[in-house]
Amino acid sequence: MTILDSNNSIGFFDSGVGGLTVLSKVKKLLPYEKFIFYGDTAHVPYGDKTKSQLLEYSDNILKFFEKKGCKAVVMACNTTSSVIFDDINGRYNFKLYPVVQSVAKVLAGFNVDRLGVFATKATIESGAYSKEIAKYNPEMKVFGQFCENWVHIVENNLQNQPESVAIVKSDLEKMLENDVQKIVLGCTHYPFLTNILSRFVPRDMFIDPADYLAEFIKNDLATCGLLSDGSSFGEEFYVSANPSQFKKSAQLFYELKAEPNLLNF
Repeated sequence: MTILDSNNSIGFFDSGVGGLTVLSKVKKLLPYEKFIFYGDTAHVPYGDKTKSQLLEYSDNILKFFEKKGCKAVVMACNTTSSVIFDDINGRYNFKLYPVVQSVAKVLAGFNVDRLGVFATKATIESGAYSKEIAKYNPEMKVFGQFCENWVHIVENNLQNQPESVAIVKSDLEKMLENDVQKIVLGCTHYPFLTNILSRFVPRDMFIDPADYLAEFIKNDLATCGLLSDGSSFGEEFYVSANPSQFKKSAQLFYELKAEPNLLNF
């Protein structure tokens, strides 16, 4: 790996607006950094894509971040973290922060016996949360559940539709049959639905991994001497399709001053 410049940007990527939940929390902890966000909206959702497709999409995005000189890239996507991180780790000239692997130790330390995970099909089928948590707490039982329609609801800003509320409530009731004590929102889109979920059970039942990922990134960059000195900061946004829809859907969680740049590979 080449020598990294502490004042270079931190990149983030996801299939759509969900990754903004991660960017928002990192930005609060590290307000004097430069950020570049790429939403691969042409291929949303990632949860139904094959491993080879995820590798292709991610490689194009990560090479873009290399060209931009990023010092670190956040895989603000549980699906790519779960399915392809082991394949791509070490390939690029920046630090790489995957969601699942970065927060597993914290999740394993929660004082619960039964942990639920809401996630995409690919994340659930990979078993990544179970495998990573078991490294630190093999006694914890992890119950994964695929929420088929949640990404579509968020990407299309349908949170307030009665049909959306009914879908989320039904999925939640199914998970609660496992007698879980906490539920991980294991897709970066899902925190957008916390207001719906908390109508039916206490809000503190839900764990947003982005909270712990942000802390992990801040501490790791500090340890590596890669925190910015604050002399240059700001943000850039790119999407692979539908910039106007991205800006509209993002409003619930992140204020974009302008439409993101359209960029395809």
